Amino acid sequence: MKHVLAISIVAAAVVLPLAVSAHPTKADSRAAIETLENQFVAAVNAKNLDAIMKVYAPGSDLFVFDVVPPRQYVGADAYRKDWKGFLDMFKGPVKFVMSDLSIDAGAKMAYSHSAQHISGTDTKGKPIDFTVRVTDVYRKIGGEWRIVHEHVSVPVNMDTGKPDMMSSP
Repeated sequence: MKHVLAISIVAAAVVLPLAVSAHPTKADSRAAIETLENQFVAAVNAKNLDAIMKVYAPGSDLFVFDVVPPRQYVGADAYRKDWKGFLDMFKGPVKFVMSDLSIDAGAKMAYSHSAQHISGTDTKGKPIDFTVRVTDVYRKIGGEWRIVHEHVSVPVNMDTGKPDMMSSP
């Protein structure tokens, strides 16, 4: 009986750490998503379209509500065109900063929200400077977190109907 108990304890000591490491914790998922978002910030600041698109789900798995028309983008190809047009608006470097990032993550799905500020100069020499609020939904695809849904918005003054492009809490 003591042999069976000893073997069971040794087996548990070997198997339990393997089982735990095979199942990432919420903290592991949050850290991986934070790393993904940091890669996104670096990609936008570098105006690197390919690196920007690496944070998003490939193919038709991506759905986006952007702050500019059209109402929605379905698929990575459609959103890539939107990002290309956006980056082409800038002459020279951009400064992109993400703040107030909050992430809630499970094993296979997660979401976040943040404020994102971008500034630079357009191709006509005029300054571009605005802040948007972003909600992202992530899913594990091929073992990697990717954004599958993104919603970008700005508050609107209901009396004037004008957007608040420099929104603050």
